[in-house]
Amino acid sequence: MNGAESLVHTLLASGVDTCFANPGTSEMHFVAALDRVAGMRCVLGLFEGVVTGAADGYARMAGKPAATLLHCGPGLANALANMHNARRARSPMVNVVGDHATYHRAWDAPLTADVEGVARPFSDWVRSGLTAKGIAADGAAAVQAARTAPGQIATLILPANTAWDEADGPAAPLPVPAPAAASAQQVETAARILRRDGAKVVLILAGPALREEGQRAAYRIAAATGAKVMAQMSNARVERGQGRYPIDRVPYPVDMALAALAPYSTCILVGAKHPVAFFAYPGKPGSLLPEGCDVHVLARPDQDIAQAIAALADDVAAGVAAPAANAGPRPTAPGGAITSEGIARTVAAFMPEDSIIIDEGVTTGRGFFPETHSAPRHDWLQLTGGSIGEGLPLALGASIACPDRKVIGLQADGSAMYTLQALWSMARERCDATIIVFSNRKYAILRHELMAVGANPGRTALDMLDLGNPDLDWVKLAGGMGVEGAVAPDLDVLADLLKAAMARKGPFVIELLVP
Repeated sequence: MNGAESLVHTLLASGVDTCFANPGTSEMHFVAALDRVAGMRCVLGLFEGVVTGAADGYARMAGKPAATLLHCGPGLANALANMHNARRARSPMVNVVGDHATYHRAWDAPLTADVEGVARPFSDWVRSGLTAKGIAADGAAAVQAARTAPGQIATLILPANTAWDEADGPAAPLPVPAPAAASAQQVETAARILRRDGAKVVLILAGPALREEGQRAAYRIAAATGAKVMAQMSNARVERGQGRYPIDRVPYPVDMALAALAPYSTCILVGAKHPVAFFAYPGKPGSLLPEGCDVHVLARPDQDIAQAIAALADDVAAGVAAPAANAGPRPTAPGGAITSEGIARTVAAFMPEDSIIIDEGVTTGRGFFPETHSAPRHDWLQLTGGSIGEGLPLALGASIACPDRKVIGLQADGSAMYTLQALWSMARERCDATIIVFSNRKYAILRHELMAVGANPGRTALDMLDLGNPDLDWVKLAGGMGVEGAVAPDLDVLADLLKAAMARKGPFVIELLVP
């Protein structure tokens, strides 16, 4: 058994059975090991950003890490943007990065790079293998690190000789540490705040608190105390739809966020971070909470968030039943001209139960969330780190994790061009994913940002935000990747195409001509 084989055996024994890969010469022994070691599903991505974005989507839905296989420092560099997004999503991920043989590095061959230095800012754990006999133990440690709460990015560097030299055999899986419980003081302080006369409290939820049980506990607290329940701005996964609670998010635009949070004198963070503006804007605050607002942390992201909010509910809402969850009528397709709200209602009208929604709608998508509260039960996945270009890879990874669930991507056109190659992988893997591309042929969000920062754009600046001349043709682009597509000029055609897409299996692209 060589080092690569021992590593694959170890990953499988540790529960990692899916690998998203874009390999090169240094990784050929790992690739060959996939033939000799049964059980690892390997998904080829044509760009490293697709690989790490897909591993993120997989982890969010599977609840466990996938491996990635990347080629040397430059391959890792191509993967970093979606590693950043995955880290912000608290997604567990095990990156295996091939490198030159340890004795070859001194020759400074063309692909030589400081792989550890590249990895560290985007990883929670980094290790470079030294010997084939030790690489299996390194792999077990990488999986343990990835699965440590709240979910971490582990990067293991695999020099070529540690893959091809003889190994002793696989390593045993390492235990996964349980998340630390929130302290009694954290829970007691939150309870005291909620009981205080005249306190106007907002609970901001993230992570496991946005699963069904966490939301139920939060709404029990709200029913007993009058507190407001919100989700943080960007979330890895929210369980939503009929029979669940119509939770709102902190808005993205600064003025809207300030207005939404202005009434509250105290903020309790439940696995969430302090709400802040995405960027600094002239004359506007960085914190979105009102001046003087007290902030209390019920549970940090690395603590047992579900346990903390359940304990708080038992304290302040003992004997209080959870209010009725969302039971509003399912939205109907409005037809007619394209609007953000109309798109959301049309999707809600035709999406099947237990769909997975991937939201990289950016500007077009700002009206989607409130219009889909009463859609059939579904999971909603967002871009968490702000680095656009993850929507298509997230859809790929979520589809691999949940092959029996329909995936619907709500996708801005400019963002989709970053990782267009994900469509090819969807076709190859026969993913049941329908992607709606919002073809407004511009970086619309950046036009808004020009105004928000007080810039005074001219023709050159506006040209930098324009995706026309030539226009992108998404049906042809999808077809070139092996995916069928069609154009929807209005909501009536969108409804017809969605209805047909929901009734069939496999990937499909709808180019929606957004004005």
